[in-house]
Amino acid sequence: MTPEALAGLIRQRASGQGRFITALAGPPGAGKSTLAEAVVAALGMGARVVPMDGFHLDNQVLDARGLRARKGCPESFDALGFVHLIRRLRAEAEVVIPVFDRGLDLARAGGDVVGPADKILIVEGNYLLLEAAPWSEARALYDLTVALEVPEVELERRLIRRWLDHGHDAAAAEARALSNDIPNARRVLQGSVAAEIVIRQ
Repeated sequence: MTPEALAGLIRQRASGQGRFITALAGPPGAGKSTLAEAVVAALGMGARVVPMDGFHLDNQVLDARGLRARKGCPESFDALGFVHLIRRLRAEAEVVIPVFDRGLDLARAGGDVVGPADKILIVEGNYLLLEAAPWSEARALYDLTVALEVPEVELERRLIRRWLDHGHDAAAAEARALSNDIPNARRVLQGSVAAEIVIRQ
């Protein structure tokens, strides 16, 4: 399914409703952010992306919990905070949201605002369809669920490339991808409920 086709489906389903929330889930490296931006561009005015990544716990918190090496795993997010955000987006016209600054490697509270004109939201993140609580508490609040599926060998290639692009040498890039990113990807693929729409790449 192309971004334009998905946008057309969302537009059709959202017609006559209030705020329409699409959950776009998938493992790290699947291309969620790229697809979400393309769908929003195809939808035009009134559509926007809401990333899950704004709920990354700070590195100091991860250090205190012994989770720094596993950053990106479900336990390294404020999952309850994320669920609360989805409830607010369902009920409130204006909601302040956190965003993750990759350059600074931290989440910025109050980094953006979803306003009354934002009627179609593409919420994207790894764990939106995870079976485990508290992530599962948000599922009933989504109007449409979409999952990206990518073969593990391709995920490995993309994730190694990502770390190379961040300045790691080949050995370090492979180690980062295989020691943390791929285990996180497996948790997404093995621990998530089925989406209404599955896009295989």
